Amino acid sequence: MTEEKQITQRLAILGSTGSIGTQTLDVVRHHPEELSVEVLTAGTQADLLIKQALEFKPNAVVIGDAGYEKVRTALASTDIKVFAGEEALNEVCAFDTVDTVVTAIMGSRGLKPTLTAVEHSKKIALANKETLVMGGHLVCEAAERYGATIVPIDSEHSAIYQCLQGELRMDVERLILTGSGGPFLGRTFDSLENVRPEEALKHPTWRMGRKISVDSATLMNKGLEIIEAAHLFNMRPEYIEVLIHPQSIVHSLVQFCDGSVKAQMGVPDMRGPIMYALSAPNGRMAEFDEVMPRLTLDMLKQLTFEEPDRDTFPCLSLAEEAALAGGGIPCVLNAANELAVEAFLDGKIKFLEIPAIVWGQFNTAMATGGTRRGDTLEDLLALDAEVREATRRMIDKQK
Repeated sequence: MTEEKQITQRLAILGSTGSIGTQTLDVVRHHPEELSVEVLTAGTQADLLIKQALEFKPNAVVIGDAGYEKVRTALASTDIKVFAGEEALNEVCAFDTVDTVVTAIMGSRGLKPTLTAVEHSKKIALANKETLVMGGHLVCEAAERYGATIVPIDSEHSAIYQCLQGELRMDVERLILTGSGGPFLGRTFDSLENVRPEEALKHPTWRMGRKISVDSATLMNKGLEIIEAAHLFNMRPEYIEVLIHPQSIVHSLVQFCDGSVKAQMGVPDMRGPIMYALSAPNGRMAEFDEVMPRLTLDMLKQLTFEEPDRDTFPCLSLAEEAALAGGGIPCVLNAANELAVEAFLDGKIKFLEIPAIVWGQFNTAMATGGTRRGDTLEDLLALDAEVREATRRMIDKQK
């Protein structure tokens, strides 16, 4: 009789219907002996959550309140437990039957469940950069206290994580995050006055969600990644740089004190970083050639790098200032940006009003003691709520 292989990881996938969530499930499909799904969660996409639940047969699913009855009815003939709401989202992260929590929820909603998972000593496969932007000090301190492991899924941070394996942190001189430049690379500030949401969503190399696609178009995404990297790798923000690399082959680089540089390269496919995060620290998962494309030498014929245009994309400089300011300022930046991006996607404001709105909230916070806020989760959540209310009022005035 053939010995049956043991399933090594039971996953809770927070945000299973989004871009990272669906790609994580694709990885699970190709590694059924190594991975199983214990929990799936979604906000509003009830139909897709039902389809995923019927395929992967998790122990439980969580949906937003509005979709609860639909999901409950559709899964009534199964053994799958159906929960709804934010509190349920936190509770499933503490399940004893969960080994790894994939945090792929968009925006600030990811902070509390991630912190819950950390406090229950789970492995975190982190795809929600806003968690560390808002409360990186709380999450990293808790991870050390409870013995939780945090492995990044973001391609840039995954690249740095891989480059640092086997290296002494004292030998690291700087981290270099790369970015494609987004859909408006080469444009002037004035030419972006009347761009439409559908233009901002056309990312040239990556398949991503709507919010992160707009962040890529404003370069806010690179700024948020600086803050995230500072927490993940215990690096001062001034030693973290950004380079524009349109080909998206070199995902990030680490420069060492002897001047040498180590780069991680690969095709722009998020399943690679997802597989690495799920397999770490026990080696890489094998993948079928026809499923995971391979980097070939002909792809390296022309790799270009350039400094970001901070005049055209002021969000990057703003995020860098927030990283240096510390305290509650990154939380302020994140809250204001989330609402501004949402307003742009809803047609309430123009593209160039995104940085203007975020700058306004940043300046207010700097003038009113925002650097001294954020020592506790409760304080961060209160600050987040205050900034969101102020940002809504500012957006209403813009209309």
